[in-house]
Amino acid sequence: MSMTPTAVERAAAALMAARRDRVRIDALPADCRPVSEADGYAVQMAYGDAMLAQEAGARRVGYKIGCTNETAQAQLGLSAPFRGLLLSPYVLASPAEISCEAGFMRMIEAEMAFRLGEDLPAAATPYDAASVRPAVAAVLPAIEVVDSRYTDWTTIGALHLIADNGSTGFWVCGAEITDFAAVEFSDHPVRVFRNGKAAETGNTHNVLGNPLNVLAWLANHLASYGLPLRQGDLITTGTTIAVNPAERGDRVVADFGPIGEVDVRFT
Repeated sequence: MSMTPTAVERAAAALMAARRDRVRIDALPADCRPVSEADGYAVQMAYGDAMLAQEAGARRVGYKIGCTNETAQAQLGLSAPFRGLLLSPYVLASPAEISCEAGFMRMIEAEMAFRLGEDLPAAATPYDAASVRPAVAAVLPAIEVVDSRYTDWTTIGALHLIADNGSTGFWVCGAEITDFAAVEFSDHPVRVFRNGKAAETGNTHNVLGNPLNVLAWLANHLASYGLPLRQGDLITTGTTIAVNPAERGDRVVADFGPIGEVDVRFT
C-alpha cells in the first residue's frame, strides 16, 4: 500500500459523503486516489467500517466477487476479478423490496452463492474447485444489485471500483440448500424474469467456468493478503447473466431451478 492512513480515511469519507448526500463523484480526490490494488482494498475496508458504524450490530458477513464474467469484464474494461464486502445492513432475504431512493442505480446480477461450513486458511498448495468444494455447507440463489458512487462506473477503472466496495449496492439471497451433491456447478442454467416475463438467460459456466473456481480464486487471493475465509462466510460468485438495469416498479426473479429462486421488487 502506498497511500497513507490519512489518505485512506479521506477516500473512505469521500465515498461515504457521496452515499449520504446522494451526490455522485467523478473520481476520488487526487490527493487520496488509490494507485495500487492494496490501496484500493485499504480504502474498501475503511469505507466498509464507516458503513457498518451507521447501524448498531451491523457486521461483515462475507464477500462478493465481481468481474468473474467475461461479458462483465468487457463492459468495465477489466481482465481480472475483484472482491468486495458483504455487509449485513445491505443483505436482504428474498422476497425483498428495495427503495429506488436507496442508491443511484439498479444493475441486476443473478448469482450463485455459497455458505462455508469450515475455514479455508492459507494453504501450501493453491486451492482449486475440487479442494474448496468440501468446505461448502450450502448453496444459495442470489441477486446482487450493483450500485456506484461514481458518475461513470464503467470507465472509472478497477482501483476505484475496488475502493467503492466493488460497486455493491444490495445483495438479495434465497433459501439455502444443503443437498447439492447432484448440482453440476460448471453447467447450471439460470433464467431471469421481469414483471412475470422471461427477460434474460445465463449459466454458471459464465463465472470463471465454474462458481467453485471463483471460491478458489477468493481463498487464494485472500491468503495473499493474510486473510482466511471463515466458517459461516457467505460468498457470492459473480453474475451468470449480462449486467442490465431494472426500472422503478420492476419485480425481478432469478430462477436457478432445483437450487431455488430469488425475488426482488424496486419500489
